[in-house]
Amino acid sequence: MAEPSPKRADIQSRESGEGDNAERPAKRARMDLDQPKDSKDRADSPQSSDEDDETLGQTLPPATDLRSSDLYLDTINRQALDFDFEKLCSVSLSNINIYGCLVCGKYFQGRGRNSYAYAHSIHEDHHVFINLETTKVYVLPDGYHVSDPSLEDISFVLAPKFTPESIKAISTGLYLTKPSYDLSHKPYLQGFVGLNNIKRNDHMNVIIHALLHVPPLRDSLLLSDYKGKEPELLKRFAGLAKKVWNPRLFKSQVSPHEFLQEVNRASGGKFRLEEQGDPVEFLGWLLNHLHKDLGGTKKKGSSIIFKTFQGELRVETQQVVVRPDAGENEKPRFDIDRDIKTTVSPFLFLAVDLPPPPLFQDAVEKNIIPQVNIYSVLAKYDGRTTQESAGHLRRYKCQKLPPYIILHFKRFTKNLFVEEKNPTIVNFPLRGLDFKEYIDAPPSNESTLYDLIANVTHESVAGTTRDKASTVWKVHVRAGGAGGDNEKWFLIQDLIVEETRKEMIFLGETVLQNRDINPVHRYGSAGALVLYLMEENRILHNGYSAAWGVSARYTPVRPP
Repeated sequence: MAEPSPKRADIQSRESGEGDNAERPAKRARMDLDQPKDSKDRADSPQSSDEDDETLGQTLPPATDLRSSDLYLDTINRQALDFDFEKLCSVSLSNINIYGCLVCGKYFQGRGRNSYAYAHSIHEDHHVFINLETTKVYVLPDGYHVSDPSLEDISFVLAPKFTPESIKAISTGLYLTKPSYDLSHKPYLQGFVGLNNIKRNDHMNVIIHALLHVPPLRDSLLLSDYKGKEPELLKRFAGLAKKVWNPRLFKSQVSPHEFLQEVNRASGGKFRLEEQGDPVEFLGWLLNHLHKDLGGTKKKGSSIIFKTFQGELRVETQQVVVRPDAGENEKPRFDIDRDIKTTVSPFLFLAVDLPPPPLFQDAVEKNIIPQVNIYSVLAKYDGRTTQESAGHLRRYKCQKLPPYIILHFKRFTKNLFVEEKNPTIVNFPLRGLDFKEYIDAPPSNESTLYDLIANVTHESVAGTTRDKASTVWKVHVRAGGAGGDNEKWFLIQDLIVEETRKEMIFLGETVLQNRDINPVHRYGSAGALVLYLMEENRILHNGYSAAWGVSARYTPVRPP
C-alpha cells in the first residue's frame, strides 16, 4: 500500500478511485445521496443506531497503520466544542444517535452512508466525529473508529467521571489550593463556575448552585452512572452536576440549557427559560420530582432527597371560639379545656414569616431599612407562638430536624393588584444557628447547631412591589468546610463569580438559605467549627442577604 503524503492528496486519490478503497464512489456521487425527508423518517431509518451503521457496509475495518488513525486528528478544534446544549441534530432536530463534529462543533444524526454526519464530512471536509452517548470517536466518510490518548480530554469534558478518591478531595477542600485552568489558561475553582443566563433563568441557576453544594446530594450525583431507563430529568441533572464540578473544563463556565429544557418539558411549561419565576417554587418542584425519579416513596429516607432534607413538624390546631369576657384587643389563644388536634407532617423546607414593614414613614424613616433578628422570626416554631388563619389557631414545633435544613423567608405576598415585597433585612449568623428551642427533646448525641452553606438573595428596584423586569437573583456559596483561613465565600450571579467578604453576606434580601448540622457541635461547646457532612440550605426572598451575628473567629454561638 502506497503511503500518501498530504491530506489533500489522499482525498483526491480517494475521489478518483485510487488508493485503499478503489471501489468507493466519487465525492460528487456522494453529494447527490438522497437525504431523509424529515426527522421522523430519520428516526425510523436504519441509521438510527450505531449497530445499524456498522452493518450497512459503509465502515472500514480498524486501521492497520499510523496514517489512517492520525490523519485528521490535527483538524480538531477544541475551542469550537460545546457539549452543554441539548443533543439534537442540527438538520433533522432528532435526538437519536447523535454525533458531534469535532471540527466545527455542530451536531448531526447517524454516521451511515445516508446520514447527515456522513454528508457533512463530505460537503465541509470535516472528518472527525464523536458519539455523544458512547464518547467513541470516528472518522467519516471512512467510518473507522479512532482510539487515541490525545482524545481523552474531549471525552472527559463530554462525560466527566468521578471516583471515590476525587470525591474525597472535593470534600476535604483540596481544590481550593490548586485551581483548574480552561483552554484560555483562565483559572477557576471546580464547583464555582458561572451558569449561563440564557434568557431569564437566573432564578433556577441559584437553586442549582445551592443544591449542588450539599455534599450528600452532590456526591450521589457525581458517582452516578445513569445510562439505562432512568428518567431524563435525573440523567440531565446528574450530567449538569458533573460539568459544574469538572476540573478539566474547556471553558470556565457551564450552560444549563440541556437540563432546563427537560425542566420545561417535565413541568408542562411552568418553568421556562424566557420567563422570570420564583426560585422557591422551582426548588419545591425540583426536590419532589427528583425524589420521585430516584424511586422514592412516602416512607422516610426512601431517597437521598428525603435522607438529606426531610424533617418532621408537629402542628396543633384548634378552632377559634370568641369568649364573651374577652377584651377588645385581646388575641385569641389556645383553650386547654377544649380539644386540640395534633398532626405530624413531613417538610423539605421551613417557611419563615417576616414582620410587615411600617406603613407610615417620614422622610428620614424612608431611608431606614427595617431589620429583624433570625431568632425572632424562627419563634414561629417554638411551640408557643400562636397563629390565626381561616378561623383556626395553629402552633408549630419541629419533631425531627434534617441533616440539611432549608429556610424560606417569605418576602412576597400577592393581592388582587400587585405582588408586594417585604424589604426587611434578616440578621443571621453564618455559623452556629441553634435550633434547640424549636425541637421537642432533641437526641443527646445529635447537634442542633446549623452552619450556612448557601444563601440566595433577590435584588430589584427600591420599593414595596415586586418588579420582575428588573429582578436579579444571586447566591452566596461557601467554599471549604472548615472555618478560618480555609473558608471562602463566593458570590455567583449568572456568569459572574467573585470572592466576597463574609461580612457582606447578610446585606441582601435573603429568600432561601441552605444550612448543615455540624456533628462536632454539642450544647454549650465553644470549639472551632469543622463542617464536612451535615449542612443547612436557606433561601432568601428580597435583594438583601440576611445575617445572624457573624463571629469574627468562627466560633459557634453559645446557646442561652
